[in-house]
Amino acid sequence: MKEQRTDWIMLAIATGLALFGAAMVYSASAMISIRETDGGTQFSYFYKQFIFTAIGLVVMYAASKFDHRRYNDARIVYAALAVTVILLCVVFAFPAINGATRWIRAGGFSFQPSELAKVVLPLFLAYFLTKKADDIGDVRRTVLPALVVLVLLGGLVFIEPDLGTAIVLCAVFAVTYFSAGAKIIHIAAVGFAMMLLGVGALVLAPWRVQRVMAFLDPFKHADDAGYQVVQSLYAIGSGGILGEGFAKGQQKLFYLPYPYSDFIFSVVGEELGLVGTLAVVIAFGLLLWRGARAALLAPDRFGMLLAIGLITGIIVQALFNISVVISIVPAKGIPLPFISYGGSSVIVTLFAVGVLLNIASFAETRSSKQAKQTEPVHRRKNRGGRAKANA
Repeated sequence: MKEQRTDWIMLAIATGLALFGAAMVYSASAMISIRETDGGTQFSYFYKQFIFTAIGLVVMYAASKFDHRRYNDARIVYAALAVTVILLCVVFAFPAINGATRWIRAGGFSFQPSELAKVVLPLFLAYFLTKKADDIGDVRRTVLPALVVLVLLGGLVFIEPDLGTAIVLCAVFAVTYFSAGAKIIHIAAVGFAMMLLGVGALVLAPWRVQRVMAFLDPFKHADDAGYQVVQSLYAIGSGGILGEGFAKGQQKLFYLPYPYSDFIFSVVGEELGLVGTLAVVIAFGLLLWRGARAALLAPDRFGMLLAIGLITGIIVQALFNISVVISIVPAKGIPLPFISYGGSSVIVTLFAVGVLLNIASFAETRSSKQAKQTEPVHRRKNRGGRAKANA
């Protein structure tokens, strides 16, 4: 089966979001960069993000040319899983930043292994659930082993602590397993267990309880737990319909914490207004459409499940970040895919899109095959008769 045309829509969306993200990182970080360099350059964050984006685009192109079916190999899957688990353990050897141990640092750069987990979990599930296609409902042979991997990856991420990414991993698991044909009762049981764990995570961590209380009434807690959300709402509210203009926002001037990272969507809202934020949301909606299309038209079960897992991770993370910024859910640090500052996030996300592009490249072949299979019998016979007559 030969590869077909590139999904230019998906490629354009991913490239556009990544380049847009680099521009917004510059706008959100320029003054912070000047302060950190004692009046030096305003481009330090931008230069790094631009390099990350360029590397990510090259990685995306390479991944789009690599046959995704070659990932369906136990050696590749379990090697990737082992490396990810080791890296998730290694992070605890490094000093915590803002109370979290999420990064492996070397020189002036850092790597966040939890980003890798967002790709490795879908890869494992696609491989494992394809191999166990005839035993999807078997608790001992399929459900429990898959849950062990989720608990291993999600648990290590959770204790960093990084509840946001752990929730994304749980969403990827639920959607992928459901798409593989899991029984509703199993999905419901897993969902209920996850809900109990989430409640326990809140009760056992007083600072999470404070965030929930701040979420319920952010302006009452504007000086402590609700400060980030309040400043974010000020930024978005002041943007209006068309925004203040690119690089003209005020909240990023040392009011809004981490404007170039977790709260970069607030900067988009202030500077580009409702038009800019809607454009970003629509772009993610279109990406979901193309990713779902790639999954539905995938040439094999492995490709279908892999595409579902990858696109679910990207979209759920985007929805989570945007929901935090506009105070739909309690505050939790998680980057906006493609746009937030960070090499780990943008490179891994663009790699995931590259895999989706490769899966999508087979879609036309399969649709053409389906069209031939559904073609009326008399037309196929007539076509065959004409071919014999011509011969």
